[in-house]
Amino acid sequence: MPAYAITYRHDDGSLTAKIETHCASDKEAKILAHAMKMQGARQLEVWQGDTLIYARPQGRRETAPISVEAHSLV
Repeated sequence: MPAYAITYRHDDGSLTAKIETHCASDKEAKILAHAMKMQGARQLEVWQGDTLIYARPQGRRETAPISVEAHSLV
């Protein structure tokens, strides 16, 4: 089972908490990261070794408005 490190940070980037765990997949590690989110943490990252697997928020892409255009099929 792969080893993961989950880090939680405040808005200023200071470390709130770090959890090291084993998960069966990247998806399981992401779910665990959200389930274990620390109060006051504004950012989270999931690492597998030196590789960043997942991060929230993702900067501008997450905060940018999404435009949707509807088309009638009739």
